[in-house]
Amino acid sequence: MRVDLFDFELPQDLIAQRPVSPRDAARLLDVAPDGLHDRGVRDLPGLLRKGDLLVFNDTKVIPARLLGTRPGGGKVEALLIRDFGHGRWLAFARPTKRLRIGDALAFAGGLGSTIEAKNDDGSIVLAFDRAGPEFVTALERGGAVPLPPYIRGGTADAQDRADYQTLFAKHDGSVAAPTAGLHFTPALMAALADAGIATAGVTLHVGAGTFQPVRTLDTDQHVMHAEWGEVPQATADAIAAAGRVVSIGTTSLRLLESVARTGPMRAWTGETDIFITPGFQFRVVDLLLTNFHLPRSTLFMLVAAFAGLERIKAAYAHAVAERYRFYSYGDCCLLRR
Repeated sequence: MRVDLFDFELPQDLIAQRPVSPRDAARLLDVAPDGLHDRGVRDLPGLLRKGDLLVFNDTKVIPARLLGTRPGGGKVEALLIRDFGHGRWLAFARPTKRLRIGDALAFAGGLGSTIEAKNDDGSIVLAFDRAGPEFVTALERGGAVPLPPYIRGGTADAQDRADYQTLFAKHDGSVAAPTAGLHFTPALMAALADAGIATAGVTLHVGAGTFQPVRTLDTDQHVMHAEWGEVPQATADAIAAAGRVVSIGTTSLRLLESVARTGPMRAWTGETDIFITPGFQFRVVDLLLTNFHLPRSTLFMLVAAFAGLERIKAAYAHAVAERYRFYSYGDCCLLRR
């Protein structure tokens, strides 16, 4: 499909720069069979049914943005995007053209690294001087939250350490938050449980592809990034017993639908580069709670595939007219397949 089919106009002042407080005070656009309804996140228990299963992504955002110096004293910035293990990471860095294989880079927090490789896509491989818990400790000390560029130019502060992390975050590895999960609070979780709505978790470490625009003219030409994920056996069993599966966010959906393409839902660990566009056959997810996404992005294409392109365009036009807040720190919508 032509990528320009997924374009729309968005006023810049609707891009949320901070989340609302408390988190469950965000607005929710209910895209229902009988039309569009303006609601709030706290209405979610009443919009679901007893026996529904909410599936959350329990990945944890790491402070993956590093500032440091290169040989000769020049500044360098790196964004860690994939853990190869044993202290080796794939990263995007700048100024890329001035970096050479073998360069020793010194980052904040006392982290030292050597450039092990440079790739055609502009990424590099960094070999750090430590691994495991020692690396995590140094990263927490010297790294910054990797905010997307449309939030305050990508510059995070101390408040973002908490704001850009979900209630469910357990497993280190993401460079972007699974933002639909940011709306949930202990009070909302208690209300969902009281309504007979179950929950389960999966892990998908969100990669730097989240920040990458679609630069091709046709969706068939776009190469999707790969991300590591895991579906525990307990979650697979809960899905098999659920009335309806409600994916909290596009990351959970991508992982579940990736596994379903290989057969019945089961425990699974691996990488997925699934690219969901209109015409995709969904096998698992019945409802999707998700934030409002960028024009021409792979995530906007995914929600168009899930709810229908014309319906989602109408929903987004309504959201703009009613001044919903967009993107990572913004409001959300509830979509039916």
